[in-house]
Amino acid sequence: MTEGDDSGLDEVRERRREERIDELSGEGASATPDTPVQIDGPDAFDEAIAANDVVLVDFYADWCGPCKMVAPIVEELAAETDATVLKVDVDANQQLAGQYSVQSIPTLLFFADGELAERQVGAADKGTLSGTLDQLLAA
Repeated sequence: MTEGDDSGLDEVRERRREERIDELSGEGASATPDTPVQIDGPDAFDEAIAANDVVLVDFYADWCGPCKMVAPIVEELAAETDATVLKVDVDANQQLAGQYSVQSIPTLLFFADGELAERQVGAADKGTLSGTLDQLLAA
């Protein structure tokens, strides 16, 4: 492989990374995604947090009863707010769960401008979650 081949590969990788960031940030669309974005891995997580002003992250597991109760609320918030909503399966993403000290599920993290702003552990009602998002979006 020549040096020219390496630079071409680097360009392709950079273009794909930028496309992924655009996709996660809703760039080119009129709003943020209307459905939660499933995150798999720390790179995708970091890109999504960096690409969006306000992000709600739902750390969940398929076998978790309270997670199943919160899931429809999280889906509604994705459709109704200007925040980006991410879902992280703790079983498939144990490193991310550990990095953010997720010890109980569901754990909902709120990010504003790339920084962790709020944490909600356990099932929460729509009004509580929506109120937190509204505050962050207004700031």
